[in-house]
Amino acid sequence: MSAGPPKLELRGLGKSFGRLEVLRDLTLEARAGEFVAILGPSGCGKSTAFSILTGGTPASAGEVLIDGSANGVPPGHFAYMPQSDALLPWRRVLENATLGLEVRGMAREEARERVRPLLATFGLDGFERSYPFQLSGGMRQRAALLRTVVQECEVLLLDEPFGALDALTRTEMQRWLEAVWERFRWTVLLITHDVREAVYLADRIYVLSPRPATVVAELAVPLPRPRTTATLGDPLFAQLEAELLAQLLTSPTPGIPAPPG
Repeated sequence: MSAGPPKLELRGLGKSFGRLEVLRDLTLEARAGEFVAILGPSGCGKSTAFSILTGGTPASAGEVLIDGSANGVPPGHFAYMPQSDALLPWRRVLENATLGLEVRGMAREEARERVRPLLATFGLDGFERSYPFQLSGGMRQRAALLRTVVQECEVLLLDEPFGALDALTRTEMQRWLEAVWERFRWTVLLITHDVREAVYLADRIYVLSPRPATVVAELAVPLPRPRTTATLGDPLFAQLEAELLAQLLTSPTPGIPAPPG
């Protein structure tokens, strides 16, 4: 990770939809090449924060800083992968992977030349002419991630990318993502409500409260990399999981008393 100002900083971010407050004073950061997980209960407002970053909705309060500057977020700075793979069923794998580049104005053949060298890395070599319905769930997610990273944006926003997969496939995809991230060292913000996924993938983890979301804890993950299946059996891994679960279970939910300590 680099020194100096964070690559991305959310400072005092707030968002309300009418009388519904979704985010309150949300403050967090990610440095260049850092993998940061945002962990919180379902419906707490995690995806709303991503919508602000991608320009889908304006913030009600606070600011977003890029490389220490608060002069607005440049267009195309973030590459976003939603919860579903969102592959277009009438486009083949290669055509789906080039979609973001084409939308940004790149010529089709140039976009394909950028994608082709990455097909093998993403486990898609030989499947470039396949349609989404011909792929497994894990392959569809890899194709969606390829479409995301090939845009060469500085920050990747991953919104529960493996949440719809079965447990075994999800574990395989987590291992694959960690290995690929080790190679490319993207700056990543990952939204998840899976504690184990957060510990396995992240350098640092922010824990959010129930809505309105605010940061209630920040936890460094000092597990060595590369991480493997052996990492799951590390006593420190279990300790970090327990700390995060305790934090999530003691964060008060509006209208529901916290369990006794």
